[in-house]
Amino acid sequence: MRIQIGWLVAVGILLFGTKMHAQEFRANVEVNSQQIEGTNRNAFETLKEQITTYMNETKFSDATFAPNEKIECTVYLTIGEYDGDRVKGDLQLQLIRPVYNSTYTTTLFNFKDTRVEFNYREGDPLVYNETQPENNLTAILDFYANLFLALDFDSFSPRGGERFYEKAQSIVQMQQSSGEIGWRTFEDTKNRSAVLNSYTDGNTSGIRNLLYNYHRKGLDEMVTSPDKGRGVITDSLNEIKTIADNSPMSVALSIFRDSKLDELVNVYSKAPDNERNDVYNLLQPIYPTESQRLNKIKNPEQN
Repeated sequence: MRIQIGWLVAVGILLFGTKMHAQEFRANVEVNSQQIEGTNRNAFETLKEQITTYMNETKFSDATFAPNEKIECTVYLTIGEYDGDRVKGDLQLQLIRPVYNSTYTTTLFNFKDTRVEFNYREGDPLVYNETQPENNLTAILDFYANLFLALDFDSFSPRGGERFYEKAQSIVQMQQSSGEIGWRTFEDTKNRSAVLNSYTDGNTSGIRNLLYNYHRKGLDEMVTSPDKGRGVITDSLNEIKTIADNSPMSVALSIFRDSKLDELVNVYSKAPDNERNDVYNLLQPIYPTESQRLNKIKNPEQN
């Protein structure tokens, strides 16, 4: 975990003379090609292997990670079209964070990117280039790798992921001139540019404060002090209300919904009535179509 571990790393290196693993991710990659007929599926198996290798063996940053600190994520590519060398589909992405001193894990990010297109021929290598992505597929993977790092670091220290947001922004800017979809600012309210803006724009960047308070001061604290940790989580939810007031169409709201609503049912399962009611009253106007899940927060005995 990224919590003041620098001195431990230094001691470990001095004592054992070993080099820490540099790669940041433990990614579970799946490629679903069931919608494609009459195509050699070996190409998609190869693609899965290449994406897996790229995500798990590329060093995306200078951060140091021990093997047990690697960031858990899922990359699920569904291919809808494969014409010539052109792949079109969507990418379901999920980022997982451990909760301190427990076996519990929490979802930091849950999002479906529906604007995924790239050229691919079986056997084409996926080569990492830090300054300029080699193609649109590596650009997409680089973007989400840096976003994952940003979110993970934000969850362990106040706005700790700043340099990774900056790197993700540079990728967006480079790709906006590529002609590929999914990158342009006003093209779509839920494309990659919009996702990044939801964390960096002044009207919505309070989501980053929530990432830290909800996880580091909330969930991590709940292991030893449930009421104290839950109270911080309750306070942190005001950031969602602020985002809804300032930017009601922000993709940050749907990302939070898909990442956290089910978890909040468990968080408040043993909370006092007034606390559950406060959370329900805050979230219900923001997510009016989520009555079933929100009612479980308000009335846990009905679960």
